[in-house]
Amino acid sequence: MLLANAAAKHAIFAPNCRTRSQGFHMLKKTWIATVFLSVVTACSSGDPAAHGDPTGGAGTGAGASAGTSADAGTSADAGTSSGAGAAAGNGASAGSATGGAGAGTTASAGEGTGATAGAGGSHTGGTTVAIAGAGAEATGGTGGTGLEPNAGATSDPDCLLTEPDPDSAPELGCEHDFLALASEPLSATIPGARSVKTVIDRLDGDELYFQNSRLYPIHYDFASTHLSGSGLPMVPMLSEFNQTEYGSPDRRFVLGALTLYEGPGVWAYEIAPYDTADAAMIALGYGLVRDRTFIGDRLVFHPTSDNVAREAESLPDDIRVVTTDDLFAGIDYQPLNLARSLGRLTFKTAAEIQTAPVSFRDIVVLDEVPNDISVCLGTITQAFQTPLAHINVLAQNRGTPNMGLRRAFDREELRALEGRWVALDVGAFAWSVEEVSPAEADEWWDENRPPVVTVPTLDLGKRDILPIEDVLDLQSMDLAEALATAIPAYGGKASHYAAFPHMPTRPFMYPEAFVVPVYYYRQFMEENGFFDRIAALQDDPRFTADPAVRQQRLEELQADMMEAPVDEELESAVVGMLEAIFQTKRVKFRSSTNCEDLDGFTGAGLYESAGAAIGDPDRPVLDAMRKVWASTWRFRAYEERDYRSISHNEVGMALLVNRAFPDELANGVAITANPFDTRGVEPGFYVNVQLGDESVVLPDPGITTDQFVAHYDMPGQPIVYLGHSNLVFDDETVLTRSQVNELGEALTAVHAFFNPVYGPNTPEHFYAMDVEFKFDEEPDGSVALYIKQARPYPGRGQ
Repeated sequence: MLLANAAAKHAIFAPNCRTRSQGFHMLKKTWIATVFLSVVTACSSGDPAAHGDPTGGAGTGAGASAGTSADAGTSADAGTSSGAGAAAGNGASAGSATGGAGAGTTASAGEGTGATAGAGGSHTGGTTVAIAGAGAEATGGTGGTGLEPNAGATSDPDCLLTEPDPDSAPELGCEHDFLALASEPLSATIPGARSVKTVIDRLDGDELYFQNSRLYPIHYDFASTHLSGSGLPMVPMLSEFNQTEYGSPDRRFVLGALTLYEGPGVWAYEIAPYDTADAAMIALGYGLVRDRTFIGDRLVFHPTSDNVAREAESLPDDIRVVTTDDLFAGIDYQPLNLARSLGRLTFKTAAEIQTAPVSFRDIVVLDEVPNDISVCLGTITQAFQTPLAHINVLAQNRGTPNMGLRRAFDREELRALEGRWVALDVGAFAWSVEEVSPAEADEWWDENRPPVVTVPTLDLGKRDILPIEDVLDLQSMDLAEALATAIPAYGGKASHYAAFPHMPTRPFMYPEAFVVPVYYYRQFMEENGFFDRIAALQDDPRFTADPAVRQQRLEELQADMMEAPVDEELESAVVGMLEAIFQTKRVKFRSSTNCEDLDGFTGAGLYESAGAAIGDPDRPVLDAMRKVWASTWRFRAYEERDYRSISHNEVGMALLVNRAFPDELANGVAITANPFDTRGVEPGFYVNVQLGDESVVLPDPGITTDQFVAHYDMPGQPIVYLGHSNLVFDDETVLTRSQVNELGEALTAVHAFFNPVYGPNTPEHFYAMDVEFKFDEEPDGSVALYIKQARPYPGRGQ
């Protein structure tokens, strides 16, 4: 993005520019109130490495922090990328794949209406609302972007293209010409962008080509086919082409892209985030595109990385520069879990749902991202979310639609459907809501009840409290067999954690830990008569019929569990293990049931953890044990199990006990693949990280986090920032560049180790591990990376 001192010169909107150097900044919490809430950056990435083009084109992506050693882009030929966006603190998608055309192409205004929504617009037809892409009710819009490419003849006399699928064009006379060449979306990103790649041949009198970016997804495809031989110099092999045409000052071609951002209605000229083109080359490309298109002086230049932004400071004053922050401030729609469901549309504040449970047949519109929500059939949050927010992970578990939509809570078209049965469809580039009859909703529910989750049968024969290193038997079993054997006795979280000591390549540390098996949870429940009490509740019609009654009775049960006695021999054994491993250090008792952290069902956020320390009256060991056991019967956990037809009495709670991190430098969660890349062509890791111990998945209102996609396996290891923490100064990021690389090495090892069990990652099967990590200062003053959880990630919907 632009450096702050260049913003006044170039920005056409009120800019919010920043320079971001790397490094921990230990901002005291007492200063937090003085930190101005930052506007988040978001960006998209380029063409797929699957095409063999590791660098290239003009990407729509941007937003890497200044001062990083590599550009913020992603993989090949970023010019075809689809736009990505973020609101403050959100986890907007980044990156797209080949063809990268954006959203809003053909969003119908609803069945029977026959209308089509263009950029920045919406339609209401009868009882249907459909929004095309990110520009929903946004300012600007360009009109007519609802057209499909090659949608037939146009009455615009300025249009120049008459062929249905030309290889290229020297000029664009109208928007229809642009759409005829623009690439289509191949990746599930934030909607709202289309791109046409541009090639300028400097050895042929600066001849300009707008290449058909669907027929030729990367610059090399077009150049090697049409600009090689026949009187022109030969285009070299791909590797040499990439090295020369994006890195040499004596390059033959200037490679770029013309991108339409529908949300803010901006036409932008761009180059790849890793392109080293100087200001003169950029000005050449900008000027030719401006003069040979219908866009004219509306064209702006959008820097796609901090390096490009620095070069943009040297551009002539008549080239207007727009930052990523500016562009994506106009994006309204954030697709998170892609799905369709039928339910009753209801409006709740995030505060209300803490005390007033929603029905599992509801589709809920929320003002904020809630810390907790019971089972429902769909969620729309007015505030944008992060992909690893509990509400989104739960939606992925359930297969229910989940989206962010600015001003959702007050939209008249949604309020008009309040209390009615509707069909909500969340797509990668558009969403719609349509009224349906109660009979249709009931029929849909009968046909789409969630599949039953089969949980491993409890193993009550294992009673040893084990160090984490001894939980998995990888001497006589492979990893899949060892996990299947351990989970029934030690739960999913502890069993996956127990894999860390056995990794042949482990470029990280894990906190020392031990596990209390599920046997002792069952003992505690039986000795105190709690199973009999639960059976009586389940026989009570009021309990089964009324969620408010269920919530009250379950809270009473949990309260009584906190007062119940614990077997003295167990208490002695646990205290003995704590003394042997941790002495008086603080520890964390964590949930580990046989129905969480499973393939296809993570159980994220259903259960609770509790801190403890020997001799600490504020953190009694028995209270920590009871709190985790009692969380088995949290209302939200109960509802989730009911929704997935899991028998409550088949659930067992083991206790994973590991050292606490009271003064960690940073904490975060990561996905070991790029969740925004549904085609598997732009490999990367999604990371959400925060300063100190502030939550990254359930942040306090107004707190934002660093969010980025790290393309660890790509040349230069580019980092694309989607959002920034407001707990560090504007010129900083939470992690240094070297720490991001260290994390990338660790995530690579975790991904590879669990791949035989849950992988591979393919376009047909999204595989990734959901990883929790911390950076902590060691006694010698060094900073160490700890991984403290890894579980299979459920995916992003269909």
